[in-house]
Parts: sequence; structure tokens; C-alpha cells
Amino acid sequence: MSKKNAFYAQSGGVTAVINASACGVIEAARENQDKIGKVYAGLNGILGALREELIDVSQESLEDIAALRHTPSGAFGSCRYKLKSLEENRAEYERLIEVFKAHDIGYFFYNGGGDSADTCLKISQLSETMGYPIQAIHIPKTVDNDLPLTDNCPGFGSVAKYVAVSTKEAAMDVASMCATSTKVFILEVMGRHAGWIAAAGALAQEEEGDAPHIILFPEVAFDKEKFLAKVQKTVDEKGYCVIVASEGAQYEDGTFLADAGTTDAFGHKQLGGVAPTLANLIKSELGLKYHWALADYLQRAARHIASATDVEQAYAVGRAAVEMAAAGKNAIMPAIIRAEGEEYSWSIAEAPLSEVANVEKFMPKDYISEDGFGITAAGREYLLPLIQGEDYPPYKNGVPQYAKLKKQLIEKKLDTEFKG
Repeated sequence: MSKKNAFYAQSGGVTAVINASACGVIEAARENQDKIGKVYAGLNGILGALREELIDVSQESLEDIAALRHTPSGAFGSCRYKLKSLEENRAEYERLIEVFKAHDIGYFFYNGGGDSADTCLKISQLSETMGYPIQAIHIPKTVDNDLPLTDNCPGFGSVAKYVAVSTKEAAMDVASMCATSTKVFILEVMGRHAGWIAAAGALAQEEEGDAPHIILFPEVAFDKEKFLAKVQKTVDEKGYCVIVASEGAQYEDGTFLADAGTTDAFGHKQLGGVAPTLANLIKSELGLKYHWALADYLQRAARHIASATDVEQAYAVGRAAVEMAAAGKNAIMPAIIRAEGEEYSWSIAEAPLSEVANVEKFMPKDYISEDGFGITAAGREYLLPLIQGEDYPPYKNGVPQYAKLKKQLIEKKLDTEFKG
């Protein structure tokens, strides 16, 4: 039986370390050439498979593939494209199988979050029923850190480090000017339903009372009066107040503070900016001078300040995915398992996709302080190891040097085009 080729794709919002996972996949595949043939990457994620736009990874130099380990963004292109359910649009899944069959692809590596895990699971199930079985392995990636069964998600540690450092530095700025200038600073960070990223802002604190003074989590219902009282009290006592707010901060009824009234490609509510919403509230109710900042893409693209732990784990799950596939495994995800003990260590285990797909992991209650505005010692103990270590990219003329791939497409074999 001839060996099958592999397909790798990046999905959803990219991270500072998703390309480290790609590097792990490609390098491990080259080491398993007795079982895995060529590696093709989807141009712009799963759309690359649907459109039969497959990048021949073998055309990239070994040096450029190695450089992916220190390159941010999605080197092969990502997309926000959610496949509908099998019942709603079976044709899309059949199209994927058709493309895989045409190019002798027997391994499917999908690098993304919860929606990607769901797609991966469906592909493994449908391919079996269609008589062309595909080993589908999901590679975890999400800055939101909300995948189950894994201690943490590659991409999160670097965002956490960026948010902690940015909070610390901005707080120093505000503290130095608060006598005559800004009294309140708000940093808005990602996190629609889970407050992991916002929680990381607390790692800026070295002593009790240090900034950030308030953290807003999606898991804690926003209480306007309690919030405003905390802001005023902090300004009265310290002269200034620093807030880290999750974009998903919401009222008790589940309404987002910054609901824009629209949805994205995945059907998620689009949020219109919690920081300016809070700033306007503070101005109108308390009359305090403020500034706010939106971390946005900067937090997930900041490879120059990536966590070394995060880089190592992202690379490791990419390698593990290939090794699991080569061992005949299917419909699983390599998960990071934290070992017990005072010294931080971790390993990789297998997590079944049936228990990963469409399941979100939220901040545990015992990680959030009693007043709902900070984290506990247990939360700090969990977060701190994930931002450890520096893994700087090479610099030239004062700026980082990142990989630029050829992204050479292979010749199409199908007569039909994807309509979607």
C-alpha cells in the first residue's frame, strides 16, 4: 500500500506561535517519510482545500521552514470559514474528500480552535463512510485558551506575556502623570466568553495594590455601581486606576457591554469595543480623565515578546500530531498535560475530538478573586509558568526578520470549482 500525502491548514485568528506548530508538522513529516509522502498546505486555511489551492511545502527551503518557528501570523494564510453541519451542507465535506482523494491525501492536520476541532472530527467520520478514510488530527491553537482537555492552548502564553508587560508599562506611564493628567487607563484585550487573557494582566503585579487594579472577566457579571465605586476608591487612594477589560465583559443577563448587533463568519457576536464603552461611563458618571487602548491584533502578533514556553509547546504539538498520525491514530488532538509538583513541567497526551469539539473551557471560580476584580493565588500559580522565558527572533537593522514563503501552488486535478 503506497504512503499517503498530508494536508495542513491554519484556521481562525492567528497567533505569534501558530507557525511554530506548522514547523513542527513539516519537520516531523520529513522524518516520517516511510509513512507520509508530501505535505501540502491549504492556501488561506480550509478554503485552500475547498478551492483546491494546495501549497507544495517541499518547494520551501529547509531554512525557511525552520524560520517559521520564530515567525508570527499564518504563514500559509488562515481564514474564518465555518463549515456548516453535515446535515446542512454535506456537499462541502464531500468536496473536501474529493480534493483529498484527487491528491492522494490521507492525513489531515487542522491547526485551530474549537470550530476547527469540530471540522476535523466530521472529516474523519464522513471520510470513513465514503470509503476513503482520512486520519484527521486537530492541532490546538487559540489565544483564548478555551479548549478543553489541554492544560493550556498554544498561542495563549505569548498573548498573556504581552498583556502582562503592556499593563505593567502603561501603568508606570499613568502613575507618573496622574497628578495633572490621566486618572484612569483601560486596556481592552481579547476573550469573548473566557477571561484567561484579561487574567494575565494581573501578572504585572509584583506587590499587593499594584496595577491592574480592576480586571473584568466574561465569567463575572458586570455590576455598574460596584465597578464605578471601585474606580473612584482606587483613584482616591492611589491617584490613578488601571483596568484590564475582556472584550466579552457582560451584564448578568448575558448581554455584552459592547454588543455591536452583528455576527461574524462563525456566528459569534461582533463586539464594538468595551474600552470606549467603559471610558464613556467613567467620564459621564465620575468625571475622570481617561485614556484607553485596544490590544487587538498587536497582542496576538507580538512574536518579538513571545513566551519561550509557548513557542516550545506550539512546536511540540505540531510534531506530536504527525507522530500520532504515523502511529495510526485518528480523530484526536495532542493535549498539553501539566505535571504535578512545584517545578513546572509538561508532556503531550491524546485527547479525543469527540470531547474537544464545541466545548469551551472557562476561568475556574477559584482563579477569580472574591470581589470579582482580580485573580487568586491559584490563578497566578496556573498562569505564571506559561509566560516564562524569552525566544527572540533574529534582528536586522533594528527589526525582527521573519520567514517569507514562496507558497507555490500545485496543479489542480479536478474539473469542478468550489462555489462558496
